Amino acid sequence: MYEGKFYRLLHPRPTVIIVSRCPDGRLNLMPASWNTPVSEEPPTVAVAVDKETYTYQCLKSHRYATLNVPPIEAADLIYKLGSVSGREVDKAAHFGVRLEPSEKVDVPRVAGALAAYEVEVYKEVEVGEVALFVFKVLGIWVAPGVADQWGFDFKKVNIPLHGAGRAFYRVDPRPVFAKK
Repeated sequence: MYEGKFYRLLHPRPTVIIVSRCPDGRLNLMPASWNTPVSEEPPTVAVAVDKETYTYQCLKSHRYATLNVPPIEAADLIYKLGSVSGREVDKAAHFGVRLEPSEKVDVPRVAGALAAYEVEVYKEVEVGEVALFVFKVLGIWVAPGVADQWGFDFKKVNIPLHGAGRAFYRVDPRPVFAKK
């Protein structure tokens, strides 16, 4: 039997940075690698958020957020954002994260992100110690020239895939095509 943490066999996983508005009006940033598309109609993305986190509290009070796809060069920032709590630290100010206005929600996106989903909480499912937030996608912003209809162009950019702890991986830009 496998003796490691069960989820490690499902890693590495793409990492997003959730920007949420908190009860006191401040913004909070949290990296999350437990995320996945759920449905095309309605367009939804799910993210698992531990119920002990400040992000959970923020999403319960304000139902809009942005899910930001950072470049691999942000691995250090991602790790730092996940190493402190927004209850004690204004993460954007503390780590010098620039934010830019969103178009459809009142929560900004992360400047320098490759893409940002503007989302609203659609459903919430409690599963053990986490809440699975299913977000309805209201809009998507993409940096110019980094993606096409098939997704990111990994010959131009790369995204951080979180392994465990401080370990992040890159996407190999050489695709593997299945036989017809």
